[in-house]
Amino acid sequence: MADVGFNQLCNWLRYRHLVLIDTLARTQNMHATAHEMNISQPAVSKMLREIEHQLDFEVFARLPRSMSLTDLGSHVARFAQIALNDTGQFVGQINHLRQGGHGLLKVGTIYAATALAVPAAIVRVKQQWPLLTLQVLEGTSANMLAMLEHKELDVVVARFTLDRHRELFEFQALAPEPLCLVTGSQHPLAGASEVPLADLGSWPWVIYPTGTPMRVRVEQAFVEAGMQTPENTVETVSLQTTMQLLQTTPAVAMLAESMAEPEIRAGRLTRLALPFPLVLADYGVITRRNELPQWSAKAFIDALLSGPDALRGAPQTP
Repeated sequence: MADVGFNQLCNWLRYRHLVLIDTLARTQNMHATAHEMNISQPAVSKMLREIEHQLDFEVFARLPRSMSLTDLGSHVARFAQIALNDTGQFVGQINHLRQGGHGLLKVGTIYAATALAVPAAIVRVKQQWPLLTLQVLEGTSANMLAMLEHKELDVVVARFTLDRHRELFEFQALAPEPLCLVTGSQHPLAGASEVPLADLGSWPWVIYPTGTPMRVRVEQAFVEAGMQTPENTVETVSLQTTMQLLQTTPAVAMLAESMAEPEIRAGRLTRLALPFPLVLADYGVITRRNELPQWSAKAFIDALLSGPDALRGAPQTP
């Protein structure tokens, strides 16, 4: 099998090839791909044969009722998705600039950073560039980093969740994330002077999904206490769902202090007194490695790093 040549690839590869690969990877069906691309099914088959002939390997395995990506095909599909996302962003930026705007910046963030760091940075950037459109998406670190990898976001405020993230991204620390254990204000444990962790295992818990940093910290706390993680759980990243369950059931939850503090001040939640602090690793500004951020991302990053949550110092690795 001959190597794929860069110049050769540039000479024949077209965006319609990328669209076909991306669409077929999603639908796994020739007919659905033809319908979505508004071309005939024979045209899809011909174009796929051309792609595989030029690459000199199969991108899709032909199964009786579907088309599945081969191992090499998965890399091709990932490239197609990233290239198309990048192109879509380029088109949006150009159109926005032509209409007199300052462009579009897509930011992903975990909830902890929305309490102070991200809003403060938005205010500073908008004061200088009022026509810059900012899209802010909130979610888990894992989801935000997956979108950053596929160029669906420009910059993320989160923390690493996988070892491979250290190879893919640059990280600049912003702040630690103190945690607290909370219940509804009517919970039997509310107001207790101190609550040993061993007493909490029998209560229902509202807990973050497996693999999230918050879930890992909960499990670590129970391991340190020589206990099993509670079995009576509801898993969610929804703050609204968590608050409703804490106020209507005898549940316990571990939340970031920035999430819980407004509800505690309002009297809807009670912080449980524990004999030890609970803190997650620093969250920070994350960008794609070996890729210079666009000017608007650079301005937003500068605002974050000089803002109220920023840790002073050089870039760090969490």
